[in-house]
Amino acid sequence: MATCEESLTQRLVNIHTEDDLLTKHKKERRDLQAQIQKIKNAVPKGDKKKKKESVEQIAKLEAEMDAKQDEETTYFNSRERTDPVENETTNQNDNELSNSADDKSADTVQGKKSKAQKRRDKKQAKGKEREERIKEQDEENKLGPRQQEMMKIKAILKTKGLVLHEIPADGNCLYNAVSHQLLSLKIKYSNEELRHKTAEYMRSNKDDFLPFLTHPDTGDMLTPEEFEKYCDKTANSPMWGGQIELRALSEVLKVPIVVIQADMQPLVIGEGMEGNPVTVVYHRHVYRLGEHYNSVAVASQNEDDDEENSVLK
Repeated sequence: MATCEESLTQRLVNIHTEDDLLTKHKKERRDLQAQIQKIKNAVPKGDKKKKKESVEQIAKLEAEMDAKQDEETTYFNSRERTDPVENETTNQNDNELSNSADDKSADTVQGKKSKAQKRRDKKQAKGKEREERIKEQDEENKLGPRQQEMMKIKAILKTKGLVLHEIPADGNCLYNAVSHQLLSLKIKYSNEELRHKTAEYMRSNKDDFLPFLTHPDTGDMLTPEEFEKYCDKTANSPMWGGQIELRALSEVLKVPIVVIQADMQPLVIGEGMEGNPVTVVYHRHVYRLGEHYNSVAVASQNEDDDEENSVLK
């Protein structure tokens, strides 16, 4: 936590007002758009693979920017609210006004305000302006990609009589989401067991999976040696899983896996499987690193009511 605080403090060392913070964020957004444009321009025309990679890269950059700026805004607002000089309470202001009544009378000449009164008025106006800016920022945050995505997903789930079941974002989210879903089918597999089954199936069917795995730096298809290392990491580390791993899990478990997304029709992996389907939710923006999987649960009446009255995080 100390390291995070230090990093935030360093990033905001020259930020003293909301205007400073907004200006900083706008500049970062402009720079990001320029970077995104370069990424788009670098994609060869007709190269679907590079285009897909660029879309994923852009989405990750945008998610990281959202998370970073949300973190800075929250930290800045909390810092401002606890500032001992700029955030005096109403009672303290009232005491100041009462105790300085004699000073004001002495300093007032021909109906003009004293310097002390002008300072108090200026401080009060600044406090009101700060609160207004905080409210404006909160409203802007509600329109960010993360909040918009969450609203769409919850609306989709509601039509299906489902609610979100949150899974920790620790690199194991895909496997833990599937594990949670399997419990509803009276099937019990741990995250570790699902990882090992996934890796084993991929190794046994290398020709079906190797063509779809590429090196993150070069974009080239993995070599057989790199594929083996990839399977090792899948089995023994909290490496993030995606559609490739979902396909393997569907084959291993003999069940279709439905993936609900905000801006696309649900994706069904293993559609030909005869087992009862399991459902997971794919988020592009909801967590700091962007991509994440959650599970779902059947909505109860109380949960429906809570959903109506809740405020999105």
